[in-house]
Amino acid sequence: MNGKCRWFQVLLVVLIFMSANLMGAAQDTPLARTPPMGWNSWNHFACEVSDRVVRAQADAMVRSGMKAAGYTYVLIDDCWEGQRDAEGYIHPNAKFPNMKALADYVHARGLKIGIYSSPGPKTCGGYEGSYGHEERDAQTYAAWGIDYLKYDLCSYDGMGDQIVAYGKMGDALKKTGRPIVYALCQYGMERGWRWAASVGGNLWRTDDDIRDNYYTMAQFGFGQNGLEKYAGPGHWNDPDMLEVGNGGMTEDEYRTQMSLWCLLAAPLIAGNDLTRMPPATLAMLTNPDVIAVDQDPLGAQGRRVSQEGDLEVWMKPLADGSKAVGLFNRGWGAMPVTVDFRSIGLGDSAAVSDLWSRTDLDTFKQEYTATVPPHGVVMINVKSGAK
Repeated sequence: MNGKCRWFQVLLVVLIFMSANLMGAAQDTPLARTPPMGWNSWNHFACEVSDRVVRAQADAMVRSGMKAAGYTYVLIDDCWEGQRDAEGYIHPNAKFPNMKALADYVHARGLKIGIYSSPGPKTCGGYEGSYGHEERDAQTYAAWGIDYLKYDLCSYDGMGDQIVAYGKMGDALKKTGRPIVYALCQYGMERGWRWAASVGGNLWRTDDDIRDNYYTMAQFGFGQNGLEKYAGPGHWNDPDMLEVGNGGMTEDEYRTQMSLWCLLAAPLIAGNDLTRMPPATLAMLTNPDVIAVDQDPLGAQGRRVSQEGDLEVWMKPLADGSKAVGLFNRGWGAMPVTVDFRSIGLGDSAAVSDLWSRTDLDTFKQEYTATVPPHGVVMINVKSGAK
């Protein structure tokens, strides 16, 4: 063998080694490394969802600037399903004439697409579930180009072991070879946060379906305290979708949901009609400083650090060593809310900036107090040390 051949062999071995390492690194990078951001059809459209609706929402996500703000997933919820063919493969109903073409349309806009099913024989809306067809359905989703699956307990409740049922679809998704975010929707039953990651789940619901009112939203959001140890890159607690812009809450109440969800490192899945957003709704959904808290690469979920009656202080540690803090007022009148810097692991002084107004405030000694409107929030970033 001449020298040129030997050098070629050495080069080939090096290239193979580098390729294997790169593939391994890619496989080690989890899906949903930060909480997924996107839009879901259910809260606003429910079973009125269609190919036309989904295309319009994808276009609006790009046109409005939501894509630029980080919203990626266009998610089709229940009511898309048709019948199975003689071989057991699912087909969409007449409202979705060509699911592959729809996925291509969404992908062409630099977005990703998601779909919905159930481990039971029927979905919540009475359409075809995936029971007994897990591998066929996973293969179908991959062939269509699906990037995200919401898997809703529905008719499976009481049929058997949830962990086994969700594990079947988790295994089926892996076998496709396509990276598909796996969202478990089983309403916090059986304490899913303890086992969902073990069956391939990237996020899991922690409570019932959200409603467009302050009390349900507050119950779900503030009820996440204590679950923070189960969240991190690739796996997230999910208190359900955003209701921002659907009309059932005040602007302060919607700002509370957006702030709390970001402190919780929760998925940010909008549920309003993106084609008809007033400027205030768009501004709330796309505030870059607030979104940065949710998408912080440390992946820590925030927690409650103090409570006095209806007044609560929540803190989320960030990758740069600073803290995101929410000063919440769950009562009916404006009230002062105070964060003690020592209670969040900082020193005797700290620089404070307001995340909603995107303004630097000042450096404060020992604590910071803000007057918070009823059902409202003041959301700040706190960084140790005087200027």
